[in-house]
Amino acid sequence: MQSLFLLTGPNGGGKSSLLRSICAVALLGICGFMVPAESALIPQFDSIMLHMKSYDSPADGKSSFQVEMSEMRSIVNGATSRSLVLIDEICRGTETAKGTCIAGSIIEALDEIGCLGIISTHLHGIFNLPLCTKNTVYKAMATEYVNGQTKPTWKLVDGTCKESLAFETAKKEGLAEAIIQRAEELYSSVYAKEASSGLSDAQLVQFGSEGAHLQSIKASAGSLGCKTKPTNKMEVLQDVKTAVTLTCQKKLIELYKPKNTADVPVLNCVSIAAREQPPPSTIGASCVYIMFRPDEKLYIGETDDLDGRVRTHRSKEGMQNASFLYFTVPGKSIARQLETLLINQLLSQGFPIANLADGKHQNFGTSSLSFDSITVA
Repeated sequence: MQSLFLLTGPNGGGKSSLLRSICAVALLGICGFMVPAESALIPQFDSIMLHMKSYDSPADGKSSFQVEMSEMRSIVNGATSRSLVLIDEICRGTETAKGTCIAGSIIEALDEIGCLGIISTHLHGIFNLPLCTKNTVYKAMATEYVNGQTKPTWKLVDGTCKESLAFETAKKEGLAEAIIQRAEELYSSVYAKEASSGLSDAQLVQFGSEGAHLQSIKASAGSLGCKTKPTNKMEVLQDVKTAVTLTCQKKLIELYKPKNTADVPVLNCVSIAAREQPPPSTIGASCVYIMFRPDEKLYIGETDDLDGRVRTHRSKEGMQNASFLYFTVPGKSIARQLETLLINQLLSQGFPIANLADGKHQNFGTSSLSFDSITVA
């Protein structure tokens, strides 16, 4: 540990346990006692600061967030380059947007001080902030897929985990199935749509009929033909997102021929940034992914093990910071068809493709699933 770890992970993944354990080990080491490790180098800290969940303090007339901010003031004012700072679930007692920005500013302040420590959070908007940090690194609590369930491994890995497994946790703790189903519906109707593809409302409306949809595909394909080369990575990402969504949406309509095309789900293309890992929800799911290579070419693939595939790609020389787009589909057959389709369609629209040979693969047979059974996330 050279500076700060910004720690993410699902509920029950071991974030709080890790913070408590490191605090206990640091205290034991400073006192000269044995620690549970094969070997350990523990600095002589001038202070160890541990912040866990805050509670209201009626005697002081303070809310839980006021108490937390008071503790944050003490930590920032008292920390030095020889301090160990451990903060669990930073800024979770207030409105998300402003709490995220406060948390980001605190992280910058501690990074500037140069103290060691871990800050855990579910405020994933932090990763979208233009933070000015020098040595803060992203870490996550890993998970594995066992007997149809996602379970923690209690291992610390590089990257970020932007999935909380909140629905799974609520179900595990006995919350009524009807409540969980309604929560999933609300999430899909609002948050999943916001995070989908970045398409305009006008484009989404055009999915209402086959003819209008084809016009949208044609118009977008013309605009995405790389006549004007995007000037930055964000523009490239957005262009690829739009092209992928429009192309695959049209293919799903052709495959399942729904009576009402307005019912066609909008593909949710999810980004995986350079230091991120795929969320646990992708474990065991059929995924189509697009890798953005350093040579500005796109690699398009499909897999039932997205986490393993991302790690394999990044293990190759020069690919450590590769970023990805992905979306899940109902079954490997559809994934293979969309993989081949995207390779050929994106190439025809002017995008440079690294694995052209895969565009000649034979498609699997069309799935017998009815359209009602499709869940595209």
